[in-house]
Amino acid sequence: MGKQVPARIANILINALKGGVVPRTGLEYITVGRAQEIDAILHDVEMIGEGGASFRFIVGKYGSGKSFLLQTIRNYAAAKGFAVADADLSPERRFAGTKGQGLATYKELMKNLSTKSKPDGGALPLILEKWISGIQSAVKIQTNAEGEELNALTEKQIYAVAGSLEGLVNGFEFAKAVALYWKAYREDDTAMKSNVLKWFRGEYGTKKEAKADLGINVIATDETWYDFLKIFAVFLVGAGYRGLLVIVDELVNIYKIPNSITRANNYEKILTMYNDVLQGKAQHIGFLMGGTPQCIEDRYRGVFSYEALRSRLAEGHFSTADVKDMSAPMIRLSMLTQEEMYILIEKLLSIHAQLYRYEPMLSEEDLLYFLTVEYNRVGAKTHITPREIIRDFIEVLNILYQNPQKSVAQLLGDNSFALAKGGLEEEVSDEFSEFEV
Repeated sequence: MGKQVPARIANILINALKGGVVPRTGLEYITVGRAQEIDAILHDVEMIGEGGASFRFIVGKYGSGKSFLLQTIRNYAAAKGFAVADADLSPERRFAGTKGQGLATYKELMKNLSTKSKPDGGALPLILEKWISGIQSAVKIQTNAEGEELNALTEKQIYAVAGSLEGLVNGFEFAKAVALYWKAYREDDTAMKSNVLKWFRGEYGTKKEAKADLGINVIATDETWYDFLKIFAVFLVGAGYRGLLVIVDELVNIYKIPNSITRANNYEKILTMYNDVLQGKAQHIGFLMGGTPQCIEDRYRGVFSYEALRSRLAEGHFSTADVKDMSAPMIRLSMLTQEEMYILIEKLLSIHAQLYRYEPMLSEEDLLYFLTVEYNRVGAKTHITPREIIRDFIEVLNILYQNPQKSVAQLLGDNSFALAKGGLEEEVSDEFSEFEV
């Protein structure tokens, strides 16, 4: 019946996929294909852990599995000791803007900051306290100090580690905030801890407020938020993490910006990040950006409308749909093949059966019949996506579970898919060989 899936995870998987969204947990139970792409990105993740940096665009049509792949990598990186920050762009969240849209993206990234022990975001206080207690433990082991002596030596070490940040842009202020958090931690000053967290999260509206509360005259802004991310990556390594992975999806929201100057400003910010990574100016940080082919390739409004990015990202002359350079900055997701879709719906059948505690009754022929119906829909060759097929399949499973007297053929027939079952195996194998989803 397939790999046993915990009931809670099975419930999340089935409900999320039926709703057309990517579940945040349990992806390992339904991952199919994508081995090359995942290997390439996991190599990037290892390089981040070694002190390098990486930048990739993940390009795929709506429903092609782009967000699924990004979530899979997110979960893997957190499990391997990285901190992960992810955000979807929107009209209010961009890389740059005149009304704080860049800062809004930073705030969303910080809100969603996750680690292995805090997988659903909000990990910043945990990270800071882990950092402090880690330094305290190390000092205690080295010196056997207790009480005030331990506090004094811990403070000295904290200032030494914070001092290593001072060579970075805004690093001095960041170090000061870290030291303030230590002081508040030691004195159990909840209000000060809250103010420092507010500063780290980019929630101070003016420098004046930050100066009054913390004595710090710098705040994260539309112009500086990316510098803050770079400092965070270095700081996280000092706190015992392997680095920071930043995942930004829905680049299409930049493509949709009507003003060409605002679009160009956003693409310029992407270029800055990309250049920093390739020139070695960023350490222990990786960027994964998800977008549709149109929002990347459109020469008038897409990423490729910004010549400096187009010239860096355009593929060479030797990549084809079948043979890709997986070390290129852009990974294009081809749709899952029908064979892969078959494996996926087989897994979903097993999970659905485990969740509702019944013995799967659908045969191999039933599954093939379902896929044949899906792929023979009008327009399916160019428009059908794994998301739609998954949603339809879960709907079929739900209806069959609730109406056990029905067969797959009856159900699909009722939905006005008139397909002869004769010669199904041949039709399916022919279809499967000539057409990739």
